[in-house]
Amino acid sequence: MKTVASVVEQYLKTKPFLLSSLSEGIINLTSLSRLIMPEIELHLGKDVKQGAVVMALKRVSEELDFKISHKVSRVMQNIGEITVRSSLTDYTFTTSETLLDSQAKLMYEINKIKDVFYTSSRGVNETNIVVSSSVNKTVELALKNEKLLSKKENLSSITIKLPQDNVSTPGVYYYIFQSLAWEGIIINEVISTTNEFTIIVDESQVDIAFKVMKDIKKLN
Repeated sequence: MKTVASVVEQYLKTKPFLLSSLSEGIINLTSLSRLIMPEIELHLGKDVKQGAVVMALKRVSEELDFKISHKVSRVMQNIGEITVRSSLTDYTFTTSETLLDSQAKLMYEINKIKDVFYTSSRGVNETNIVVSSSVNKTVELALKNEKLLSKKENLSSITIKLPQDNVSTPGVYYYIFQSLAWEGIIINEVISTTNEFTIIVDESQVDIAFKVMKDIKKLN
């Protein structure tokens, strides 16, 4: 049976930024209840009292925030090393039948050079390659027969080591990306493994992004 509380809870789950704002007490519950009442009544199929919606908003936001924040906080406090690399270039190529062979040639050449950043992610239609700008000519020579869609320079990477329980904790990546979004950080690329992920940002924003990541470790 649907109740005001259950419908409000489902509504908040689809609005994560709204839930975060509610938990921080920066949204007027009365005004919000008045705004969402038509949708709540539509789901319930009957009229509801505004006071009931206000109470549901208060209770549900507190409960959901505790469930999310308590688990996420534990993961964030156990974040490991944060590594920053600068002077990177991000290439985007069309994924073709010959691209893997071209990348193999590139990796063979890059393996001869020390201290070079290299990472790649392959999608259905596009493949990204992020490398140290010092090997741009090597990339362009090895992939000269591939279709280049875009090239972005003056980028930096921030690599974060996460504890193993990050994969069983909902909201970890949401919290990180929310924190970056609130600071106006534009993420060019995200490269992820099981317990580590890397974001690629413009060099002009790397200091702010790094501070955000350090502050996340202090989450209580």
